[in-house]
Amino acid sequence: MAVLKIEKLGSSVLRRKADEIEEIDPELRELIADMFDTMYEAEGVGLAGPQIGVSRRVVVIDVNNPDHPRMALINPRIVDSDSRTAKEEEGCLSIPGVSAFVKRPEEVEVEAIDESGRPVRVRAGGLLGRCLQHEIDHLNGVLFIDYLSPLKRSMVLKKYRQMQAEEEAEAREKSRDRSREGSKEGGQNSSTRRGR
Repeated sequence: MAVLKIEKLGSSVLRRKADEIEEIDPELRELIADMFDTMYEAEGVGLAGPQIGVSRRVVVIDVNNPDHPRMALINPRIVDSDSRTAKEEEGCLSIPGVSAFVKRPEEVEVEAIDESGRPVRVRAGGLLGRCLQHEIDHLNGVLFIDYLSPLKRSMVLKKYRQMQAEEEAEAREKSRDRSREGSKEGGQNSSTRRGR
């Protein structure tokens, strides 16, 4: 199994509607296993195909609740949703480091196929219900920031961009430090060689 690269905000695959999956084959099962590994490594509770650069309708979810074992859903779709709504905080592995309160239906019912090819139906509220909606949104090219007011979205994006710029500056500084250390070691090695 492998940990895959998570696509970040700005990647075009995150804004495309993912393709339906026609066949459940060993390649898809391997992708699902890799998606679970990637999600756990990133300490997330859900991951959709587009988030790892694969525009296919597959999601993995594990809300770490014994009543709701981890699940892989193929071609999931919401078939019913509660008229009552709740506003809860959400974040996203594709927009790391930021979160916002998002209003969603309190409960949804989802139809899908599991990785064995069996039809499944899940009715859930709470964290699982929210996670199902969030991941299915990814399959439709929708991000949680799309539910925010223009002002709130602007604030969240500004914070995200600042964090990204700081991370890039830190990475450049580390790279320069490694280069300087390598130069010093190279210089010491050459003078040692000349001395022999």
